[in-house]
Amino acid sequence: MTEEHDPAPPGAGPAARETPERPEVPSGSSAGAPSGPPPGPPPGSSAGASAAARPSRRRRWLTALVIFLLIAIPAGYIVISAEQSRDSGQSKEEEAASTGLYNDYPSKVQQRIYNVPVPAGATPVYYYESNAWHRSSLYVQFRTNDWGLDHYLKWIGTSRDALKDGEITITGAQAAKVGWDLSGGQWAGTSLKAEDPHPSQNITVNFDEPGQPVVYVVSTVRFER
Repeated sequence: MTEEHDPAPPGAGPAARETPERPEVPSGSSAGAPSGPPPGPPPGSSAGASAAARPSRRRRWLTALVIFLLIAIPAGYIVISAEQSRDSGQSKEEEAASTGLYNDYPSKVQQRIYNVPVPAGATPVYYYESNAWHRSSLYVQFRTNDWGLDHYLKWIGTSRDALKDGEITITGAQAAKVGWDLSGGQWAGTSLKAEDPHPSQNITVNFDEPGQPVVYVVSTVRFER
């Protein structure tokens, strides 16, 4: 068996066989590192950072612009719609104040309460509602055709045969209330009486234009006292 030999020279004591200590590195320097100033940033790094900042600012600007448009455009539409609605309401109020008539269809509820079912396709259509504590009246004017007139009269429980030539059943006071001029021309009319609180109607039709009769109706509901 081969014996290992101590590399220390003969006669060397225990101290000679100990591993020699490495020399201490002076403070402030790194082992093996060359002296000199620390390495700076690679060439062109500041230009790259500036170029990266510019797209970031551009994206923030575009985002802000999109948000502004998303808020501003709907708000603009709301303002325009409100102005149009206000103008339409003012024109209808002015029209009602001058003639007492609104250029529109009566509501479905009004047509049902007063038994004045305006035929589909009738144009123009005007109406006015007068309310008092003991009675209410609905004034309606519309232009239709022969088919519309026949069906309208049938719906309210009468027919064209009930129209009397030359008779105007709407009174002068009723006509003046809404500015109707029922003088001259070819007229025919009838009246439908009903027990309260069902509506009674005065119907007058103008036949000046063949095939395009104009119907004038005053339907009145009286309330029991």
